[in-house]
Amino acid sequence: MDNKPKQQELKIELSPEVASGQYANLAVISHGANEFFLDFISVAPNMPQAKVLSRIVMAPENAKTLLSALGENVQRYEATFGTIERKMPKNPMPGKGGIPNPFEA
Repeated sequence: MDNKPKQQELKIELSPEVASGQYANLAVISHGANEFFLDFISVAPNMPQAKVLSRIVMAPENAKTLLSALGENVQRYEATFGTIERKMPKNPMPGKGGIPNPFEA
């Protein structure tokens, strides 16, 4: 006789509004003693400010599980499509919002 507890299936609802998604090209992560805050932002070039599009608040244990799941998915992606390379400007413009390339001497 099998005494293992049966896993209950979780039914997840995805509304049409959420299914369309939000594009974010910046994430700001902060934390307190009991939770992590993930703010997702879409920044446009040459714009002095941007609004947070979505904030996710997670328990530390769930944040660590997310970190692991994201790492596994990046590995699978790279195994299928190749290494993800960070794009850095070749000639950043100092004082114009350019980001210096830390990999160049």
